[in-house]
Amino acid sequence: MADTVCIFEDNRYARLLPLVFFRPVYNLRCGISSLKEKIIRRFPKATVTLHCRGYLAEYMRLRNPGMRVNEVPSHECLFVNGRVIAHGDFARSFRTKHDVVFMHKDDFVAVRVSGTRLTKLREKLNEPLSISAFDGLPRQEVDAELISYPWDLVRWNGQGLQRDFAELVGKKRHTAKRGKVYPGVYLLNKKGIVIAEGATVKPGTVLDAEEGPIYIGRNVRVFPHAMIIGPAYIGDGSWVKGGALIYKNTTIGPMCKVGGEVEDTIIHGYSNKQHAGFLGHSYIGAWVNLGADTNNSDLKNNYGRVKVQIGSEQIDTGLQFVGMTMGDHSKSAINSMFNTGTVVGVSSNIFGYGFPPKYVPSFSWGAAGETFTTFSIDRAIDVARRIMARRNIELTATEEILFRKIFDLTSDERRRQGMPK
Repeated sequence: MADTVCIFEDNRYARLLPLVFFRPVYNLRCGISSLKEKIIRRFPKATVTLHCRGYLAEYMRLRNPGMRVNEVPSHECLFVNGRVIAHGDFARSFRTKHDVVFMHKDDFVAVRVSGTRLTKLREKLNEPLSISAFDGLPRQEVDAELISYPWDLVRWNGQGLQRDFAELVGKKRHTAKRGKVYPGVYLLNKKGIVIAEGATVKPGTVLDAEEGPIYIGRNVRVFPHAMIIGPAYIGDGSWVKGGALIYKNTTIGPMCKVGGEVEDTIIHGYSNKQHAGFLGHSYIGAWVNLGADTNNSDLKNNYGRVKVQIGSEQIDTGLQFVGMTMGDHSKSAINSMFNTGTVVGVSSNIFGYGFPPKYVPSFSWGAAGETFTTFSIDRAIDVARRIMARRNIELTATEEILFRKIFDLTSDERRRQGMPK
């Protein structure tokens, strides 16, 4: 097995927009951990490097000190696609020492390269990798799970929670320090519940792990009369508000505040849905705020298959339940409503009555049913800086440059919607 593993982005990353404007695909969450963390756990003895689109490289170096980004120092490397959901004996498929491309049907899973071919590949490490770069290498079919669209993460989240819990907790559950559970809390299937150090669970709360495990992270606050049904994960430092209904297959956190009704949903860190309202079969980015009584539909009235717009392409998901995809730093006002399969880009602000369009471009500002205008980049950065400061986090110069780059990258989608620059 190679001593060096590079987790890479391929040229299908765009199918995961807007969730991957601010991050590589492998930083997306599914279950308790990110795709990157799952891959790293499969190769515990390897030196891991990261590959990403060029405009994300400096940000990734900032957030991953000590890790090489878009650099491969060794003479041999196993490149693993960041869209892989790695689990079990995933690494066993790649033990050959020969240069070979590993495929799962038409998906590019991994490639082992060495020598002069690796030397040439280093020149292309500021752009997504394409299978065409490895023409001439033999191909080998392997069994693997890869995500292609945002709803794949939601669809796999329940299994991801189960697998991560078994792997990360295992025997540790008997020795780990436990948070404070007040009298009057109901724990159903205690063996399937972890309440980490510093967490508090207040009276009247029900933690139901009879159909799947529940992991309550460090310093989480679960307010009175909340209900959490597993499998579910509440990330470090998050709040579950009083009376909240958190149903199965839900991942929250870290540092989120969540209330109302949530099911089959992934919420990235530092996002808030504090009040009443339903959120289902959705993927919500980081630094998002959903106003009180924000609701989304995840099922069409005719129970038909949901179609979703990704960029300029209309995709038939083949699924009956698909909710909302919302990119980082976007916000909805009170009483906002989102239709089945709605996609909201990054740094958008939505308010007013009725349903907004099912596709809202990044950096949009406007009321549902009215013409949207462009949310200027300077205003977007100013808002992000103020919101992050509330969590004692500074918006760095690197992140400001990243904002401006993404604003430029999304200009075409606003133009297609007839919005001014």
